[in-house]
Amino acid sequence: MLKLVRSEIPTSPGVYIYKNSRDEIIYVGKAKNLRNRVMSYFTSKHESSPKTQYLVQNIASYETILVDSEVEALLLENKLIKKHKPKYNINLKDSKTYAYIKITNDKIPKILSTRKVTKTGTYFGPYIDGKLRMELLAMCISLFKIITPKSFSSKSKLYYELGITPAESLDKIDVEDYKQKVKMAKDFLNGKNIPQLKKQLKDEMDNASRSMKFEVALEKRNQLLTLENIQERQKVDTVKNYDQDVVVSIHDDGQEQCLIQLFHVSKGVISGKKEFLLDYDEDVFESFLKMYYSSHLAPSEILVNTTSWNDDSHESLEAYLSKKRGSKVEIKEPKKGEKKALVELVVKNARENYAKKNVLEQLREKLSLKQLPKIIECFDMSNFGSNDVVGGMTRFVNMQEDKEGYRKFEIKSFSGKNDDYMAMRETLTRRYKRIIENADRRKKGLQVTKDYELPNLVIIDGGPGHFETGRKVFEELGIANNIDFISIAKGEKRDRNEIYTIHKSDPLIFNDNSTMMLFLRKVRDSVHNYVINYNRKKRDMRFREETK
Repeated sequence: MLKLVRSEIPTSPGVYIYKNSRDEIIYVGKAKNLRNRVMSYFTSKHESSPKTQYLVQNIASYETILVDSEVEALLLENKLIKKHKPKYNINLKDSKTYAYIKITNDKIPKILSTRKVTKTGTYFGPYIDGKLRMELLAMCISLFKIITPKSFSSKSKLYYELGITPAESLDKIDVEDYKQKVKMAKDFLNGKNIPQLKKQLKDEMDNASRSMKFEVALEKRNQLLTLENIQERQKVDTVKNYDQDVVVSIHDDGQEQCLIQLFHVSKGVISGKKEFLLDYDEDVFESFLKMYYSSHLAPSEILVNTTSWNDDSHESLEAYLSKKRGSKVEIKEPKKGEKKALVELVVKNARENYAKKNVLEQLREKLSLKQLPKIIECFDMSNFGSNDVVGGMTRFVNMQEDKEGYRKFEIKSFSGKNDDYMAMRETLTRRYKRIIENADRRKKGLQVTKDYELPNLVIIDGGPGHFETGRKVFEELGIANNIDFISIAKGEKRDRNEIYTIHKSDPLIFNDNSTMMLFLRKVRDSVHNYVINYNRKKRDMRFREETK
């Protein structure tokens, strides 16, 4: 462990950078008082945070960068984390960036869908439901004749004749009338004027029907149905007339992870929901808010279920987000009223999801695993007779598919026969021998092209024979004590799944519809489908070659 000289660490605000023995940056943090913050890592056992324990064990050196204020420290910390992507800082890369609907600030405003948020224009969303977003966009174009950046082209006249655009060309638009339509579109996206629009469409549909303009009547009917569908999917009855994000953190004592759930609420309309499963430490919630809003536009009000940080940190975080937004941002923990009710609504949702996320804890307990299975790799083999024998591996990190980590294996050690066990042996050996060799190269200071750490849990699709094959491979490679492994197979009656482990001679059997088994089946099915598709492609390629 790194030895520190307390007097050598400045007491100024700034950023501290921890490095490992290979001089790689593994953590970046900010502090109002660098000395107190840096020393805190080495004067506490951090019993509630295994992640911090691992971090401290790997710190070989540190650097500090002094700044004038804690807000400047926040900004610098964010830039360094984005640049270096340190291993022990929270990583939100799995968070999907949902798209917004944007109405530009041009003299003649335009409407479009975008994932990039800037300070110009008016934004609605983000929308977790992509289909809903496109329906809203289409309604704004059809109902209010709002133009898009591509409205005027070689087909401009046709678009006008079809009633898609308000004029044949941009210079022929009645600007004042058009701006009124833009205002109506904004009200619509805010959920304000939907009842009036429904009445208008119904009247237009009835008038068209009486005039025997049945195509127009049908169009109005379809618009009315779409509008009703949109209204149902946007509706929330708890709180109205507020623009805010609601962010809650859920963590139980003794658990290594916490769940953070975020609801976007626009004028009382829930327009998006996201959740993140993160390694828990005492600073994770504050770190999350900094990281998330470094790449997403913060609303003027953020409601939370805890402000566990101190008052100085609260003020600096608000100042940081205000600087990023360009106007005031407030973080509030409401104690009563409608805002408190909305936070409780999100907490209720988060609690339910957190219970499901605790599947990893269930796996550790019920399968007697040595560690929490945050990283899971699952293997399966596929063959067509004695030809095209292939293997496949899927990878899950914190219960989410890591498709970049999926791997295909063309069996090379034999051909012309069907030997599932030998194929599994080759696949497992190739996978983990490479990880071990890369770890050795790193220790020697050599670079590796693609580096993966050993998984916590390996799952093999198969019965006791496959399990025994895996056990022998892991013992030969010297990693049997470093990872947990199981195999999962259909029982003799094929109406239940059986799990083979190192701890029991007989298979373990659980309720197939339990949350734990549903997850294991999802993992097993992912590799089964993946390897079957790979085998099919190999056969198709061979068939094309043979028939040339």
